[in-house]
Amino acid sequence: MTHLCVSISVEAADEVEGALADARRAAERGADLVEWRVDALAEQPDALRHVRRLVADSPVPCIVTVRGAREGGDWQGTDQDRVSFLEALCAAGDGPVPACVDFELEDFQRSANLRQKVELCVAHAGQQRAVSTRLILSAHDFEGRPADLSRRWAAMAAADSCAVAKVAWRARSVRDNLEAFELLRTRAKPSIALCMGDAGLLSRVLAPKFGAFLSFAAAGTSADAERAAARAAGTAPGQATVEDMVERWGFRRIGPGTRVLGVVGWPVGHSRSPELHNAWFRERGIDAVYLPIPVPPEYEHFKATLAELIAFAPLDFRGASVTLPHKEHLVRFVREQGGHVDPLAARIGAANTLLVRPGGLVSCTNTDAPAAVDALCGGMGIERTALAARRVAVLGAGGVARAVAAGLADEGARVVVFNRSEARAEAMCDDLSRAADGTGACGAMPGRIVAGRSSEIGCGCFHAFVNCTPVGMEGGPDPKGSPLPDEVPLDGSVTVMDTVYAPRETPLLRDARSRGARVVGGWDMFVRQAERQFALWPVG
Repeated sequence: MTHLCVSISVEAADEVEGALADARRAAERGADLVEWRVDALAEQPDALRHVRRLVADSPVPCIVTVRGAREGGDWQGTDQDRVSFLEALCAAGDGPVPACVDFELEDFQRSANLRQKVELCVAHAGQQRAVSTRLILSAHDFEGRPADLSRRWAAMAAADSCAVAKVAWRARSVRDNLEAFELLRTRAKPSIALCMGDAGLLSRVLAPKFGAFLSFAAAGTSADAERAAARAAGTAPGQATVEDMVERWGFRRIGPGTRVLGVVGWPVGHSRSPELHNAWFRERGIDAVYLPIPVPPEYEHFKATLAELIAFAPLDFRGASVTLPHKEHLVRFVREQGGHVDPLAARIGAANTLLVRPGGLVSCTNTDAPAAVDALCGGMGIERTALAARRVAVLGAGGVARAVAAGLADEGARVVVFNRSEARAEAMCDDLSRAADGTGACGAMPGRIVAGRSSEIGCGCFHAFVNCTPVGMEGGPDPKGSPLPDEVPLDGSVTVMDTVYAPRETPLLRDARSRGARVVGGWDMFVRQAERQFALWPVG
């Protein structure tokens, strides 16, 4: 069993009561261990009494950590004093003691004398004292992967007094998680291997899949707002809350056979795809989890990340939703891998769905196009066939715009594409028209999709506007902006659709509604395309 440990920092005596309350709430939400980070508290007057109180009243078994400043902690005293404090805590014969103490490998190895004193505090084969606390030997790097990671891992395995080996480093990319998983697969004793930062979420959530001793989580909320704000961030970058780990990511349901999927994008923290797909997996009893996978915008990052996720067979990576800015990259990637590109995705030149079959066979398709058509027709109150008499302005020239324009043109709509770079809009329209003419598979004849000049967007002749840019997106480059100029006339005969779904009410939709236009939120299209994706996942 992989434990879920809530890490709570206690800096002063007056925080003890609030910290215990946070620990009780975390236990109620699913934590089965608590780590008391008492770096600063341990240097204060009467510290031993206060830490003993934390240990005695802890609602679940606990780890006590007095982290040295060299590895991100707040302890400013000597290592000798720090070890003396731990010895007094663990050798107490008249009260509860922590289940484990965490001590840094680097300091453990610094001198034979210090190592001997640490070993007096903990249970091991050669121990002569009546102590039950176990030793976690740890190594942390808040800058990146330590160059001597393998050496540290081997040293922990070789230390007889080390009951649990722990390494944690800031992930340089999602790919670092795979090395953490490989360390766990080759462990010689109970082990923890975690990547910090946003790119390290996979290592935290998937810890049970690879048999880790524990994964850490943040406490979450507290009645004390200031303390809650500090603890919500956890004691290491990238910690999710206990509630998110259990409810959102399904930590307790993850095991060796769990299939892994995700959403690939940059940024990707705003994505609501995980909550939808994970809820559907739960409802249907499917052993799979869906996680955010942040990948920087360049194709080289996209290619390297996906190739390694697919090649690492123990991960059992089965597919991904692909969002901005990688939808065009996905088509290129699948072609380079010798996989199958769905005809619709090939014609559009962009895909939003990667499927990975056992053995690493890849394919991609585009569920954005049919979802966008259905959402817009629903908002306009018309059948698909009625699009043949409609003019639609598409804003943007990226992967989403390509899908929306092609989908609408397939139904006969006249599509005019507007983009800040008119040259890019023209290139997109040429590509789509050429693909339609060359395959004969598109209902739109060449010229059905055309580029518009910025001066034409306010002509008053459009039945609908569809925003396919990230303008207005939560966490995007212009979250308060609107892509539609103020001079564009809007009334009840015009429908405005936004493909941005976070927030639900974007500045564009708010403005359009206030001016009397019909509006279609991005959530409608988002759910429709996600439902189509879910039906395709190879997780059965």
